[in-house]
Amino acid sequence: MSDTTKKKIEQNYKMGSRTARAKEVANYLSIGLSTVWHYARIGKLTPIKLSSRVTVFSIDEVNALLDNAMAKVA
Repeated sequence: MSDTTKKKIEQNYKMGSRTARAKEVANYLSIGLSTVWHYARIGKLTPIKLSSRVTVFSIDEVNALLDNAMAKVA
């Protein structure tokens, strides 16, 4: 993913902790949307419910997941 997309996500979702919607996480990690929800179901990502129809994920947790995956590859 490009740095521009990452910066856009970070700018759009500046809350107390940086968060992103599932679709943005999927784009950021270059995975499918269903995979994001699968990761949430198995505990790799922690969903944060803002309302009954809005769920976000911590960018810090997403970055940790990405770093962990990259460490396994290297």
